[in-house]
Amino acid sequence: MRVVRHYGTRPEFVVIGGLVPELLCSASALQHAGTTDIDVQVNLEIARGSVNTKRLETALKNAEFVPDTERRWRWRTVGSAAGTVVKFELLADLDDQPTEATVLFNDCDELGAVNLRGTGCASMDIETRQMSARIGGVDHVVEVNVAGLAGFLLAKCAAARARRLPKDWYDMAFVLLHNDAGGPEAAAGAVLDRFGSQASGAARSALDDLLANFADHLSQGPEAYAEQMLFDHPELDAAELRADAIVAVAAFHQVVTQG
Repeated sequence: MRVVRHYGTRPEFVVIGGLVPELLCSASALQHAGTTDIDVQVNLEIARGSVNTKRLETALKNAEFVPDTERRWRWRTVGSAAGTVVKFELLADLDDQPTEATVLFNDCDELGAVNLRGTGCASMDIETRQMSARIGGVDHVVEVNVAGLAGFLLAKCAAARARRLPKDWYDMAFVLLHNDAGGPEAAAGAVLDRFGSQASGAARSALDDLLANFADHLSQGPEAYAEQMLFDHPELDAAELRADAIVAVAAFHQVVTQG
């Protein structure tokens, strides 16, 4: 909210992380854990040129974010609520840059993005959402681009392959199981409807990697999902949670890759 307010209008970036899984699973009775890591896909910002990227850098600084000294694609702030650290991470998907390279923006002092193949899918499946918050005693409403179900799943799958973080495996399993479209097969249908053969082509390596990381109950994918779900919902059964995650990923992978 603070960044968009300082930006002045709806930014071109597309939010992948943060509250997006909650938005995609709004009808679920189970709570998504959320995160203070806000991933944004910036291909559209880059396409608009240095005026936009400089505008984003200025908005981040005015919102009291500071760049990581070693990773210019990660900006941090310390909020007022119990010293919560919020990370704003910029992801690009550029064909002319190496995978996982840091892309530095023209006319910016410190802003950059990490190049992760496949995350550009988020910029090809956009939903514009209104969000509101009370800041400094004043109610504010802004518009933000967030990834739709298909764009989120392919972009998150690519990010999970690159980063190997438990939160990414958890997000994938949660959204596949609890999305408003109706489960993993419906989610796969949304991917095929939006991306067609591209979903089983360029994204195949990331999809195969996802399947491998949900191969059995000892794999890191179902373990990450079960651990977070038990933290939020201790009444649930660990074995069932792992099994649900394994079955969901297998079903999603089969429908998408077989078209």
